[in-house]
Amino acid sequence: MTIGQRIKEMRLDKNLTQDELAAHIHTTKQTIHKYENGIITNIPSSKIEAIANALNTTPDYLMGWETKFSAPEVTEDTVIFPVIGEIAAGYDYPAYEDWSGETVEIPKSYLHGRSRDDFFVLSVKGDSMYPQYMDGDKVLILKQSTMNRSGEIGAIIYDGDMATLKKIEYVDGEDWVKLIPINPEYTPKTIRNEDLEQCHVLGIPRLLVREIEQ
Repeated sequence: MTIGQRIKEMRLDKNLTQDELAAHIHTTKQTIHKYENGIITNIPSSKIEAIANALNTTPDYLMGWETKFSAPEVTEDTVIFPVIGEIAAGYDYPAYEDWSGETVEIPKSYLHGRSRDDFFVLSVKGDSMYPQYMDGDKVLILKQSTMNRSGEIGAIIYDGDMATLKKIEYVDGEDWVKLIPINPEYTPKTIRNEDLEQCHVLGIPRLLVREIEQ
């Protein structure tokens, strides 16, 4: 399901017309129509947040990182998280993935007292962050919409629907961010000026889960 399809689904669930949703986020009915039908796919992150607020949902759900069926399951000592999608350790990998049913079990102690709803789990695809992150690794992500500091590794969406895990460098007040791979075979990617409107920080990696081959 695309972001436009999710917007339409949630709008209809709330019994809102395109005109009413447009009024909520200060745009036009025609723009909402283009969002829902995939005519405009690079929706600015500010608009995604506004739409999420208007529809009483989250940007993560609209972007495809949460599903209605993805609530973590809690046991006495662990939390069982659904692996809700894949994130590229490379470039140009779409953010939208449906939940396959895969789960990963995380000890409660690794949440450090936070709510399970503050986290989600993604699977790494590719090798641009090798050796720190490898293809197939599962990563527990702490949800947050900003980076703590320049040079930190983060999960980020850019170009509207491309997701990647990279070291993110920036300077406060300047109109650029640099996405830096650890693997020297890959080159950094700089996002500038108006393209920054398509960027959306998903969160910060807090735990790596890796299967060891026997």
